Amino acid sequence: MTIPRRLHATIHTFCTDMWDGYLGAIADFLTAHPQVEAKVVIDRFHVARSYRDDFDTLRMQELRRLRRELPEATYQEVCHGLHWVLRHNYDNLDEDDKVRLRRLFHYTPRLHQAYTLREELTAIFNLDLSLTQGRQRLQKWAAKVKRAALTCFDKFLKSLHNHLDEIANYFDKRASSGFVEGLNNKLKTITRRSYGLKRVDSLFRRLWLDLNGYRHFIA
Repeated sequence: MTIPRRLHATIHTFCTDMWDGYLGAIADFLTAHPQVEAKVVIDRFHVARSYRDDFDTLRMQELRRLRRELPEATYQEVCHGLHWVLRHNYDNLDEDDKVRLRRLFHYTPRLHQAYTLREELTAIFNLDLSLTQGRQRLQKWAAKVKRAALTCFDKFLKSLHNHLDEIANYFDKRASSGFVEGLNNKLKTITRRSYGLKRVDSLFRRLWLDLNGYRHFIA
């Protein structure tokens, strides 16, 4: 509401998470300012966190099941240390980790199926798609999950159904609040490292040094 009216015409995107409070505030603003023609985009980071959290729920369930069912020596050989491997995208793994994944998936086909679907969804967001194409690919992915009879993604599927337009709007301009999220985290780190800053100008000097200092002062 503090943005000057003369700048309203420059607003083209609202990037947010899926919290109803933010979405409601944006809807209220657009209703009160019909001259603003802007798309609402659910931030990709928050979308990814949602479906990856769903996958993590199944991961924990399956590893608990394998701990009960496998001999301890086999469990340690197959499952130990796979937590971080499973959290990484497949393309970022080395060959040893890929071999370990294949060994794990031999004991848990459901987790293999869910991992493949998770990787497919991430790949969709990385493709150079138009808004229409992106929306269609998301719908096809959701239909594929339903045919697979997997329940681990049910929570995300509900969010995708409720916010399909806002999630698909990412493919229009690929807007993301990643820069803002990263800058906020950097500010929090600076204030913790400095045990609090009393002056705004001191905070901005420290921020400038963090963002540009190495480039200017380190050869």
